[in-house]
Amino acid sequence: MRIFFCAGEPSGDLHGANLIRALRRLRPDLDCVGFGGERMAAAGCRLLYPLCRLALMWFAQVARNAPVFVRLLLQADRFFRRYRPDAVVLIDYPGFNWWLARRAHAHGIPVFYFVPPQLWAWAGWRVCKMRRWVDHVLGTLPFEADWYRARGVACHYIGHPYFDELANQRLDKAFVADQQARPGTVVGLLPGSRDLEIKRNLQTLLRSAAHIHAVRPDVRFLVACLHPWQQRRVQEELRDGRLPVEVHAGRTPEIIHLARACIAVSGSVGLELLYRGKPSVVVYRVRPPDLFLGRLFKTCRFISLVNLLADRELFPEFLTDRCEAEAIAGHVLRWLNDVSAYERLCRDLAELRERVAVPGACTRAAQYVLDTLNERQKDRGRAAG
Repeated sequence: MRIFFCAGEPSGDLHGANLIRALRRLRPDLDCVGFGGERMAAAGCRLLYPLCRLALMWFAQVARNAPVFVRLLLQADRFFRRYRPDAVVLIDYPGFNWWLARRAHAHGIPVFYFVPPQLWAWAGWRVCKMRRWVDHVLGTLPFEADWYRARGVACHYIGHPYFDELANQRLDKAFVADQQARPGTVVGLLPGSRDLEIKRNLQTLLRSAAHIHAVRPDVRFLVACLHPWQQRRVQEELRDGRLPVEVHAGRTPEIIHLARACIAVSGSVGLELLYRGKPSVVVYRVRPPDLFLGRLFKTCRFISLVNLLADRELFPEFLTDRCEAEAIAGHVLRWLNDVSAYERLCRDLAELRERVAVPGACTRAAQYVLDTLNERQKDRGRAAG
């Protein structure tokens, strides 16, 4: 059996790798091939192209790389035609994945969407693409299944695969012990995993830190970067040394664990903050035209996954085109200074975690995919007989 995978972002690479491992535990002879990243390759996927290196966000960037996407689409189409994979598994990354689904559908290859794009959040009319080209949606949020089914899309709820990763995380005890031995209350700064997110949000996070430090000089700050080059970029912004800030790459779990509270750019890291019960402010700063378009098409109340799961605002959130540093700092200072408010939010997060943070999503997804494909093969056999 052969399955073609496509993930184009770091989070998709992570979830794809965990799904591949789950599939190969159930089907050791499975041939995994496609577009992805280093984690998927380490899990046993033969990469035709390291798509996660692009990790693009906005139209202008996509337009500049259009020749690359066209070449990859043609490459995938040739692969579908020549090798006939038993299924195509798409992981988030709408845009390119829609085109890939279209080509797979044209070749009669069943398409599974694992970690589907948040169509219910904005521009919900795009569900017509899902209905037309995707055979099975593997929903990650409790309300997704009903939303998709009401619109004629087959959806099976499996839970969020990020909780699989979090359940298996092991903190670096030496790093944690070293930080805990130092004086001061820690506030974590999480500027995002994409370079453009860091570019647009870093100054807001640092100015928020400056406001906090002016009121609470005992507070020190740890910045969590995904890549070493992002760490170097943040360090360049801190050359004046006026704030007690350390920047680390690959230490996000440890920094969240150590922090009393966090300021985070909106993304899947919100689920990690929920898992560790860490009060946080969620920020997403964009250009004014992007904010206008976002508000025009946005159809949900919140941008934070935690707030969406809770159906109320647990994490204060700022979708904005300007620096909201003072207001952001105000929320963090409240948690630092008001023990009852801090503990009340921690209890709310613990209750939500108990309800939604259930590991095993990748195993459930793998079983569903294999069961569906096995049933498809049986149907073909019966029809041939």
